[in-house]
Amino acid sequence: MEVDSPRSYYDGDRTMKARQNGIVQPLLTDLYQITMAYAYWKAEKIKDHAIFDLFFRKSPFQGEFTIFAGLEECLKFLQNFHYSDSDIEYLRTTLPSSIEPDFYHYLRHLTAKDVKVYAVEEGSVVFPRIPLLRVEGPLIVVQLLETTMLTLVNYASLMATNAARYRIAAGKQMTLLEFGLRRAQGPDGGLSASKYAYIGGFDGTSNVLAGKLFNIPVRGTHAHSYITSFTDFAELRTTKLKDCSTGQDVDLVVQCQEYREQLSHLLLNTDPNEASNGELAAMISFAIAFPQGFMALVDTYDVLRYLLAPPPLSGLLNFCAVALALNSLGYKAIGIRIDSGDLAYLSCKAREFFEIVAARYNLPWFAKLTIVASNDINEDTILSLNEQGHKIDCFGIGTHLVTCQRQPALGCVYKMVEINNKPKIKLSQDVAKVTMPGRKNVFRLYSADGHALIDLLQRSDEPEPKVGEKVLCRHPFQESKRAYVIPSRVEPLYKLYWNDGKLTAPLPDLQQVRQRVQDSLRTLRQDHKRNLNPTPYKVSVSKDLYSFMHDLWLQSAPIGELS
Repeated sequence: MEVDSPRSYYDGDRTMKARQNGIVQPLLTDLYQITMAYAYWKAEKIKDHAIFDLFFRKSPFQGEFTIFAGLEECLKFLQNFHYSDSDIEYLRTTLPSSIEPDFYHYLRHLTAKDVKVYAVEEGSVVFPRIPLLRVEGPLIVVQLLETTMLTLVNYASLMATNAARYRIAAGKQMTLLEFGLRRAQGPDGGLSASKYAYIGGFDGTSNVLAGKLFNIPVRGTHAHSYITSFTDFAELRTTKLKDCSTGQDVDLVVQCQEYREQLSHLLLNTDPNEASNGELAAMISFAIAFPQGFMALVDTYDVLRYLLAPPPLSGLLNFCAVALALNSLGYKAIGIRIDSGDLAYLSCKAREFFEIVAARYNLPWFAKLTIVASNDINEDTILSLNEQGHKIDCFGIGTHLVTCQRQPALGCVYKMVEINNKPKIKLSQDVAKVTMPGRKNVFRLYSADGHALIDLLQRSDEPEPKVGEKVLCRHPFQESKRAYVIPSRVEPLYKLYWNDGKLTAPLPDLQQVRQRVQDSLRTLRQDHKRNLNPTPYKVSVSKDLYSFMHDLWLQSAPIGELS
């Protein structure tokens, strides 16, 4: 009997098999896929050939675009698709006893070698009704792929889209860090969130394992618990730090207390004892551990305390004292993190203090210290902070990003559009759920200014649209909505990625997919990307596909009878 070997997420090997997520396997599916497979098998449909389209019906987050992600994971799944001995034994004990033994023998030897997958390039901007993947092959096999492929594409695309929207809201210059592991839907959700947030435009993650697996930059500071674990200077076991110039050990506590005394009068003209000694002790301890990378959380005991007099401060005063002491020994602090309060006001106040210190001590770099803001930030928070005016350099974003609270599911579907060369259409009283039958190709038509103008679905045997030639583009369902387009550029969206049991196109690495997202977004007009009331992007069908689809619709729809 075959023994199942553990499949690591990533062991440094660039082969897809080595990077396969161990939980992505044929049994990661809905039971009805396997019961349908048996019914197909029983009906002697083993040699039937089918085509399925994977697509979504509406862009998420009340927006007008989506980022396609998850393709690489789908291809890994195909490469490793097989039922192990233990899988078969489990199915024997789970499925009805009436299932014939030969079916299990058939499953045991099933692979994806006869499957073809055409897909849009991962990281591309995509729109409703455009098939992201076209999956062709033996009916039973391509049916069994449905649930797994949907789960691999749905969250990945939703997460990448969410991250891309945060990037658009924050702007190109803002650093964005994903801090969501502790809020994610389980360990695998946390890893996926880190990966696809990075693809969508985030700059790093707090998730150490994601950093190792996907080569994503990892970032972090410390928690409030580190600050509250100190009460006074007496708790410091070591207070010495080596001077970079002289090599001599210097008492950092003495230095920090002296600078705090100076700063309390310079910044606020108040008693330095208003600030917490425990907080200063904690910051000194952290600075001794990380003198070249000192960044401190400054709101444990309030960034500022609002009194009738000019506000004394704890976190900012203590941080500045430690930063100046480090500077005197040849080290440069990085900045602060604010995790509560009025982020716009506090960031402006912090920047003001940094600029005063920079001028007083002739340290220009001090004015540019990094200000990180966290605290339950979402897309609307960022837009509001932009309107208020702030001095934040970096957002650390967790819950709203990784859980996609604004819309927790994308709603991709996987529908049969052809079997044995016969086109199939799914009808519904809800027109949005009517499928587009047959084997299709997709083209993106560009205007003279370089922006994407319209996506065009065609039957696969139609000639491709050509630059400079008039193309009739029709709304799939509304007869009066049609327009001629003369494209300045035509982009075929499909590539053949899988055929004869192997990859047929090179896969980009994570950095390349990340760059593809930004390049693809740049092709959209700004009004398609705006947060409020974005302009819908047009997805059309060719004249031939329109006629073909509506003829089949009439043929397939039953004729009612009134009496």
